[in-house]
Amino acid sequence: MGAGHAHTLYRHGDSPVHALPPHCKLAAVFCFVLVVVSTPREAVWAFALYAVLLAAVTRVARIPAGVLLRRLLIEIPFVAFAFLMPFVVPGDQVQFLGLSMSVPGLWGAWNVLAKGTLGVAASVILASTTELRSLLLGLQRLRLPPMLVQIASFMIRYGDVITDEMRRMSVARRSRGFEARGVRHWGVLAKSAGALFIRSYERGERVHLAMVSRGYAGSMPVIDEVTASRAQWTYAAALPVSALAVCLLGWTL
Repeated sequence: MGAGHAHTLYRHGDSPVHALPPHCKLAAVFCFVLVVVSTPREAVWAFALYAVLLAAVTRVARIPAGVLLRRLLIEIPFVAFAFLMPFVVPGDQVQFLGLSMSVPGLWGAWNVLAKGTLGVAASVILASTTELRSLLLGLQRLRLPPMLVQIASFMIRYGDVITDEMRRMSVARRSRGFEARGVRHWGVLAKSAGALFIRSYERGERVHLAMVSRGYAGSMPVIDEVTASRAQWTYAAALPVSALAVCLLGWTL
């Protein structure tokens, strides 16, 4: 099964994390996020330990801290939402720097920030150490519905194709003197979007007919059979198992 182009988040390396089979890393990240979400928000120290675990994985994977922090900027919209919660969630009020904030809102903001940041960081580490093609093979190995894997595969493969088509249409508009400067130009942009949709749909029909003519019957052939040894599973399980121990301790205290 092919998967298209290499994504910009991936960083080439020969670390032990890079060498792990993709389905091991996917399972480890999923279990880690599940443990983080299950941790009571009052266990602040537990989230600090989770961050230490992720920092250790980042170091083993040889991912520069600056790269990880820059990629965490993707969660800025959630951060903005979290900062609004102390002012809109009803409950007991506290004063801080002359501002009145609700206690439930503060806990809710902390819950969103801590769990969201840890989840995004784990996903960034996964994307930085695993190629897209390998991720799809890993999902297939974990018995994700084949149709979903195929949809993801074609989305990745043809995302760049559609983007290039949109870029060519933009160049064609500018070469004819068009510049979108206000609401009155939205009509032209809407027609361009409609034309792009029609071209993409027709391309999809042609690709499907080409696949059927080559024997496609609803499933893609597996080119690489990804397997994992017991040692590799044990190595990948170190992160979620350690996090689970912290979570259980957080519930008992």
